[in-house]
Amino acid sequence: MPNRAPLSDFRFLLDQVVGFSQVAATERFAEADAETVNAVLGEAGRLCEEVLSPLQRAGDLHPAVLENGVVRTSPGFGDGYRAIADGGWVSTSAAPEFGGMGLPLTVTTAVNEMMSAACLSLQLNPLMTQGQIEALEHHGSDAIKTLYLPKLTSGQWSGTMNLTEPQAGSDLGALSSRATDNGDGTFAVTGQKIFISWGDNDFTENVCHLVLARLPDGVLGTKGISLFIVPKYIPDGNGNPGVANSLKVVSLEHKLGLHGSPTAVMQYDGATGWLVGEEHGGMAAMFTMMNNARLGVGVQGIGAAEGALQQALAFAGERKQGKAPLTGTIMDHADVRRMLTTMKAEVFAARAIALSTAVAIDMSHATGGAEWQARAAFLTPITKAYGTETGCRVTEMGVQVHGGMGYIEETGAAQFYRDVRVTAIYEGTNGIQGMDLVGRKLMDAGEAAFRLLDEIEANAEAARGAEPELAQAVWDAAETLRETTEWMLDHEMNDRFAGAVPYLMGFARVLGGHFHLRAATGGGARRALAAFFVKRLLPEHIALCAQARAGAEGLYALSPEDLVAG
Repeated sequence: MPNRAPLSDFRFLLDQVVGFSQVAATERFAEADAETVNAVLGEAGRLCEEVLSPLQRAGDLHPAVLENGVVRTSPGFGDGYRAIADGGWVSTSAAPEFGGMGLPLTVTTAVNEMMSAACLSLQLNPLMTQGQIEALEHHGSDAIKTLYLPKLTSGQWSGTMNLTEPQAGSDLGALSSRATDNGDGTFAVTGQKIFISWGDNDFTENVCHLVLARLPDGVLGTKGISLFIVPKYIPDGNGNPGVANSLKVVSLEHKLGLHGSPTAVMQYDGATGWLVGEEHGGMAAMFTMMNNARLGVGVQGIGAAEGALQQALAFAGERKQGKAPLTGTIMDHADVRRMLTTMKAEVFAARAIALSTAVAIDMSHATGGAEWQARAAFLTPITKAYGTETGCRVTEMGVQVHGGMGYIEETGAAQFYRDVRVTAIYEGTNGIQGMDLVGRKLMDAGEAAFRLLDEIEANAEAARGAEPELAQAVWDAAETLRETTEWMLDHEMNDRFAGAVPYLMGFARVLGGHFHLRAATGGGARRALAAFFVKRLLPEHIALCAQARAGAEGLYALSPEDLVAG
């Protein structure tokens, strides 16, 4: 089923819910007025509907393959990528001095979601490049910026990030890849990296790898890691791809989903690379890319959920089973209606949180304000985890709406679930996002969290006149979350970690109620959807906050032997 870009939802959220007008009012983003943003989103929507959506099934049925050392991508992906690159969609937020549009990240976030809904496997390629562009803009030398950024921005070259090794997954401090100084401004990089999304392709002129490795004097752990840019082809004197570098794709992983996205095992054998950032400062530089990617991955989850929702609605509107007096289809049945409405309410809440995060990032860039920076940092792990959990939950529910046909691959319903499942794992598992939230993000004594809760309660107070019942429910939920945040601040870190994921999801539930309440002023269907979320989904925050405050002791009450005993 062709995917339809949800342009009206984006416009409503930007105009009425997430405060995008603040971004457009800044000097930096003054050109991002409503007319411009609507035109950009409209063009991106057409690309997604007409070019990318038809590639969704091709990528699943005809995966990327490795033939004689060459990665062959899925049918049509080359043409699809060129349409993305030629339209400037790799570089919507990249710096204009290197050929980018310089638009707010909020706009890029909306575009990326639409692309994810249309064809997640292909969208992952430009997402990786966008992260690399941001990392080089912040940490690359002038020479690296001048050489690489115009090529990456135009889409002539693509980018990857190389973190994980067979023995070093989430624990990057355990990596063993090494780099030695060649004495000419370059370094020889050696090691093996795994799980490299879009490690190679057959449609860009060059593939540029950001690789974490350790210099000879690098101490053990993350403080001894440096970052290098290692291109597939070494640029010649004119900046064009020259001789092949000493690196190769060893194999492609066989995965549950995302078959159209080649996930490579990469081998570097003294490959020529250039230092990005300071020696031993690789983690700081890489986290610039990872934080960009965490918002992007959260949006991937939301996009997949949107695609699954649209397919489920289309199926439910045609499938006839049992007594259905209203439409004659299964959409009349209460349980099917429950699933469809849950899917729609979750997507709206997750989309609002993601766009609000992007607005905070844009405002931090435009103003340099510390509170905006703290807000963006606090919301990022929530966006990543809730966005991807929404993807997993909604796509699974989409299969259920299809019934037996959802389990049959030819309908395509299962592909959304298979493709999105990894988003809860990569770019930092959702457990790590929760630990980040209750750890680093509460190091300010909870100031960023409490400011958000103050805002939620103030909005609820303002809404009491029009929506007294919904407003009271949101206000009460914020108070419960406030008490849970105070509990976190009063307890040891392992007690916090034990309830980190429930705390994050509880925060997401309350934020979802907040944004739905703001949307309720739109009346009609938006008010009805808000009431559904607040009355049926928001109450989950009570159980989540109870779990968050349970502490760690009960997790260790069973020994490892107890856990495996029959």
